[in-house]
Amino acid sequence: MYKLTFFVVAFLMLTSCGDKTKTTDDFSKDTAAPTDGSATSTTDAATYDPNRGIGKHTSVDLGAKLDVAMAAEGEKIQSVKCSSCHKLTDEKLVGPGWKGVTTRQKPEWIMNFITNPDPMIDKDPELQAQLELCLVRMPNQALSDTDARNLLEFMRKNDGVK
Repeated sequence: MYKLTFFVVAFLMLTSCGDKTKTTDDFSKDTAAPTDGSATSTTDAATYDPNRGIGKHTSVDLGAKLDVAMAAEGEKIQSVKCSSCHKLTDEKLVGPGWKGVTTRQKPEWIMNFITNPDPMIDKDPELQAQLELCLVRMPNQALSDTDARNLLEFMRKNDGVK
């Protein structure tokens, strides 16, 4: 009886780890369905823009000074949605640490990754290398553009922008 219970519990745990199907949203505009019925992306590795990534954010106006109110909102989002996987230092937790991210990546890339992580992980060689180290894909947190911009401003604060 205990063996049967063990197998049932093990089966339920393995199959309940989440829905592995991809969904489309407003940020997945870089994919198109070909007429032959096969699925493919209109953006391949040869045309992938490493400065912008994949997504609708082509230009992000940061301003010279930190927007303190936006950073405060971003900090709230970070504490709820991001802190379980990312430290604010350069130390890896589940995902990489955030220190210096705004000096390593363009704001458009950060905004597109926050709002559109799956296609970016699939196409960006740096993200694929990071995935090999972390072994866990960043989940799509379904953040709005405003939430993502606030989070970006908090990242800037974390990197010392005043």
